[in-house]
Amino acid sequence: MLLCVEVNFLVKHSGLSDLYDKVAAGERISEADALRLFESKDLNAIGAIADLVRERKNDNRASYIINRYINYSNYCILSCQFCAFSKKKRDADGFQLSVEEIVQKAREALSVGITELHIVGGLHPSLPFSYYTDMLRALKALDARLQLKCFTAIEILHLAWLAKKSGRDTLIALKEAGLESLTGGGAEIFRKEIRSQIAKGKESAEEYLDVHRTWHQLGGRSTCTMLFGHIESVADRVQHLSLLRGLQDETHGFTGFVPLPYQPDNNEIDVKHPPTGFDSLRTIAISRIYLDNFDHITAYWVGMGLKTAQVALSYGADDLHGTIIEEHIFHMAGAKSPQLHTEAEMLKAIREAGRTPVQRNTFYEPIKVWADTPPADEPDHDSHSKILDENLATA
Repeated sequence: MLLCVEVNFLVKHSGLSDLYDKVAAGERISEADALRLFESKDLNAIGAIADLVRERKNDNRASYIINRYINYSNYCILSCQFCAFSKKKRDADGFQLSVEEIVQKAREALSVGITELHIVGGLHPSLPFSYYTDMLRALKALDARLQLKCFTAIEILHLAWLAKKSGRDTLIALKEAGLESLTGGGAEIFRKEIRSQIAKGKESAEEYLDVHRTWHQLGGRSTCTMLFGHIESVADRVQHLSLLRGLQDETHGFTGFVPLPYQPDNNEIDVKHPPTGFDSLRTIAISRIYLDNFDHITAYWVGMGLKTAQVALSYGADDLHGTIIEEHIFHMAGAKSPQLHTEAEMLKAIREAGRTPVQRNTFYEPIKVWADTPPADEPDHDSHSKILDENLATA
């Protein structure tokens, strides 16, 4: 009862009480409503509305996944202005992994209990289509229970070009080889004028959405993203969210939404004021309120740090993403977060936020719900540290 009084007080003095009432009644907010929220400086009131939605959808649970990132190569035929990851064959810091090297990384990660591999890379100029299907089959042969979340929409279009297949037939071939989920990367910002300035030559918004639409029609699931805090306006963010909400209305194929704070280093975009903690929290909160047909909103700790991601659990987020083990793309763009967080750190962060931790799989389905008090048989994560360090040494 006391909490309800505090929430009502916050909202009443924010000028947003009509939106709170709208959301409390289960009504959908409009683009104009979302813009009002972005224009408000009352972060706590926005968070209170978002937390109402979060609790309605996910009760008091917050999830994480034990996963590993693998980038098979950073060679790329594109030169997106915001990207610090892609390299040309002439660059000394370019890399390309063989299928055998990828399998070895997966084998090492399986020993610390991962359930998912998250695999993306640049648009490689010469690897054949068979490399990608061979990779998927080899990883599935390693452990059939291992869930493979791979490739962005632009990678799918590139692979279709390599295979001389339609996008649909390419996705069918990848699914038959073991692909279980598409990643959401590459969405950036959908507005054409902004997209052409930060990712010239990349797929259009329509192409991104169509790849995910086709995958959903084939029975597949995927996540989606938004890169925010560069040269876009808040109206551009709302338009982006609107297109994602529209496709979700159509296919119901997105499992979760992951807002990505822009990382300003080592790229060609001059951004004097990259995303602050305030901006990250309000963007997560407004996304939670607006995307009423999404079950899950992820606070991506790699981009915002675990402490801010932990706070985001009270601003609409219900997921902290994963242990990751090895991440290149954000760190090459200047992210100062660690390369990994252990499961124990995830559990601690979630419990401190007053949530019940849930280990999930790729599709946000629960694998294990942890009690509020750590059980006696909670794994000794210190014993994993040497293996994790060795995994990092293989990068």
